[in-house]
Amino acid sequence: MCEIMTILVALAFTGLYAASRRAGRPSGPLFTTMLMFWGAALMWSVDCVANRLEGDPLFDISREDTLLGFIILGSGMLVYAALVLIDRRRVRV
Repeated sequence: MCEIMTILVALAFTGLYAASRRAGRPSGPLFTTMLMFWGAALMWSVDCVANRLEGDPLFDISREDTLLGFIILGSGMLVYAALVLIDRRRVRV
């Protein structure tokens, strides 16, 4: 489940980053967070394939895996918030 959640958030941040570029306002925090989520999605994809090769199901749809997904998403949002605050402080100075 954490794989699915991470891919969906990576797609959302990719869309937000593309929209900000079209509007002429490239955002460093959006780009960094997008890459972070795509990296996590790639890592979970490798884990899913390894599990499948061992005979386990491709996606782990358990309560613990869902909780892990929410922890990953929350951590990513905290990193994004910190990057936005750092970026705003840098612009102000």
